Amino acid sequence: MEGNHYKIIKMRNRKHYFLIAIIAFTILILSIFVYVVLPRGTPIGLTLAELEILSGIIKDGDIICRLGDRLWSQYFRDVSITDRRFSHMGIIRFANDRITVIHSEGNAGSEEDYVSEISLEEFIKFARAIGIYRIKYIDGSKISNLAVEYLGVPFDWQFDLTDDSKLYCTELLYVILKRLAPEIELDKIYINLLGKYIIPLEAISNSKYFSEIYFIGSNQ
Repeated sequence: MEGNHYKIIKMRNRKHYFLIAIIAFTILILSIFVYVVLPRGTPIGLTLAELEILSGIIKDGDIICRLGDRLWSQYFRDVSITDRRFSHMGIIRFANDRITVIHSEGNAGSEEDYVSEISLEEFIKFARAIGIYRIKYIDGSKISNLAVEYLGVPFDWQFDLTDDSKLYCTELLYVILKRLAPEIELDKIYINLLGKYIIPLEAISNSKYFSEIYFIGSNQ
């Protein structure tokens, strides 16, 4: 009888420890989720007047860069070495009296995991910094017209510049420039983790082929 009593106690202890382990694991998963999803920093929040000013400055084919407010925004920002103001980019398009942005954003598991076209307001909604860049030697409308051809192309999770069947944000501009002006080179950075060269956001902001037209936000 005494032996059975100890066995019951051991079983209860095991259940107790198992329950504690489940609770601890659940807390860990929730903490990771909150850390990844929780916004970082405060969006600029342009007023209607400021948005009108921005809309009056930009032109068809301009490149718009932004700094997002999520964990992955921090990662893509930190890929750059000398200019860490941005984490994502898109191509401005003027069509049917609307200003839109064509961009490729990787949202794993979502329906937006491809090259898409959204309103300017939506693109900058949560931006902590915004920069507008204009190419010097090409008619911008040629850039936006070609960008339309890539709508629906899947996001490139392999970050492979040798395959344009999938595209990440700066790769979209890269393939367009290869078609319009192969002599224009966007700087690349080798990422050990990927074992590949990728195009950072500073390849645009630091490029001699682009002029900075507008910037608002933190330089940090």
